[in-house]
This record gives sequence, C-alpha cells and structure tokens, in this order.
Amino acid sequence: MADPTSAGRLEPGDTVSPHQLVAISGAPVNVPDPGQLVHLELRRFAGCPICNLHLRSVVLRKDELAAAGIKEVVVFHSTDEELRKYQAELPVAVIADPDKKLYAEFGVEKSPRAVLNPGAWPGVIRGLGRTLGAAVRGKEKLPPMAPKNGQLGLPGDFLIASDGRVVASKYGAHAYDQWTVDEVLELAKGRDAAAGTSEAGAAPSAPASS
Repeated sequence: MADPTSAGRLEPGDTVSPHQLVAISGAPVNVPDPGQLVHLELRRFAGCPICNLHLRSVVLRKDELAAAGIKEVVVFHSTDEELRKYQAELPVAVIADPDKKLYAEFGVEKSPRAVLNPGAWPGVIRGLGRTLGAAVRGKEKLPPMAPKNGQLGLPGDFLIASDGRVVASKYGAHAYDQWTVDEVLELAKGRDAAAGTSEAGAAPSAPASS
C-alpha cells in the first residue's frame, strides 16, 4: 500500500470513485451516496479525545445536518474492535480503516505537528479534560496509550456530491483543525445556491417541432 504522505490531495471538482464501506454497526455505507451529500471525516484513532470533542458538536446538530441533506461518515485509522470500545454509541456511520487505505487515497497525512502545533492545544486541553472527567464518572474509557497507527494523524474533511464530485475539501494543519458544523452547512448551502444559479442561467430548451 502506498505511503499516505505520498498521495495527492483532492481538490474541488475532482471525482471520488464509488466505495461500498461497512460501518462498525454492520450497516452498508455508500460513498458517494446517490441521495444526499456526504461529509466524509477522516479522523485519528479510536478514543482520541480531540476527535471526540469535535464529534460531540456534530452529534448535537445531527438533525440539522440531516435536514440539510448531509450524511456524516466518520473514519478512524483503528480496527473495528477498538472502535466498538469507544465509538459504538456515535449516531453516525463510523468506519474502521486500520490499513489507512482511505487516508492514502484521499491524501490525508500524519505529522509530529499534529499535536505540537499551538493551534491544537486548546483542543488537546479541552478534549483530555472532558474525556478524563467522563472516565472518572464511569461514562467513558480512558484513551489508549498506544493506539494503532500512532497519535500523529492529521484530520481531513471532504464534502462529496451524489455524483462523486468533491464539492469542498480541507486538510487539517493540526489535530484540531477541521470544519465546524456551521462551515459544513454553509458549504452545502453554497453548493445548492450555485446549482440553482446554474439551472436558472441555463438556456431554455427549444420547443418540440410539430
């Protein structure tokens, strides 16, 4: 398998080939999805406190995202078994990619600055604080000390149309550098507005000859 750091990045207008994935719940997950936009999140490892902090904001607004025609698909570079210990209760499609095939395909990298970049520190502090507090109350497990594929992964976000076209993409500069829910909704809204403008500006079809 190719080293993820050597893969090319996807830009708006690029096309994603069809993927038939399987969530840790056993449910099939199609990317792209024929009926809606897909927000594909390539996160870090199972139990990652930084990822969990971000995903809480997604879960809190999942109905709003669904109403906007957006399906959340979240990928971790961990095994199904590891993810079921930590992410089994997430009400979104969770995908295990322990071999990092999707990371390589989408050009999502790793870097020591994933957690050393000062931009990540607020997420590290808040994420660890939230996770440790939940662990003390018996609500969550402590994060793994040596997660599969390490702790240096960077996040990636992709908004993918039903025809496989990449509407927008973001490659995180550090571990807590991702789209907010508001940004995802705005990107989807902008895509709809652009589609409406294109349709409105299209030349009317010629009437059928009698």
